[in-house]
This record gives sequence, structure tokens and C-alpha cells, in this order.
Amino acid sequence: MSKRPRRAAPAPGAPRPTVTVCRGCCCGSPKIPGLDHAAQLRDLRAELAGTATVRVTDCIDACDQANVIVVQPSAEGRRAGGRPVWLGLVNDADATGDIKAWIEDGGPGLADPPAVLGLYVFTPSRRVRAELPEQ
Repeated sequence: MSKRPRRAAPAPGAPRPTVTVCRGCCCGSPKIPGLDHAAQLRDLRAELAGTATVRVTDCIDACDQANVIVVQPSAEGRRAGGRPVWLGLVNDADATGDIKAWIEDGGPGLADPPAVLGLYVFTPSRRVRAELPEQ
């Protein structure tokens, strides 16, 4: 028998996807030029209102991937096998539009992301993942 502690079952989750937008030390700052960071956040909130919860967090310590957006599945998406998807270098309006379209289709676990989003997906360290609060 394994001596590893058992993990509690995940919480049922939010009824809709959650989009976490990093706005810490690098993300959303002049360190990432050429993007209207306020407009990016405003557009996500406006266009996903009623479809997803959009929240802002302080630095999530993935600065080499700034700007970082994490898309967490809805409860239904999680039951279907969806897991949080970390997107980095989201520094253009087209990427933001692709994220919105994917979430409107259901998001992780319920819809395949547009193929171009594969260019933005990265896997953060286990420590960084553990620090992002679950929904």
C-alpha cells in the first residue's frame, strides 16, 4: 500500500469557467510593450460577462511567460476531464479573441481550443500551479 497521503476529492467547482488574468510585476505592465493591458482586461470582462468569471490576480510567478491567463473549467468541464489551461505570452488582441471564442464554446473539457492557442499553452512549475487558488 502506498504511503502517500490521499488527496481530497476536488471541490465541485464553479458553474462557469474562470479566467484568471495575471496583473503582477510583469504582466499588465510597461515591461510588456505594444498591448493596451487595460483594454485587454476590459474586453475580456465585457465579452465574457454571463459566460465566465474574469478575475485579476497579483503576480503568479510565471514572469517569463507574461502576460499570463489561466482558464479554469466549469464544474461540468471538470467532470468531463477539463483541467486548468495556462496561456502565456498573450500579448495581442487576436490571442485574446481566440480565448474568448473558446470559452464561449464551453472552455476546458467541453470544447477544443482553437489550434493557434496551442502556441500559448505552457506548464508552470508545480509550486506555481499550487499557488493559484482553485475556483
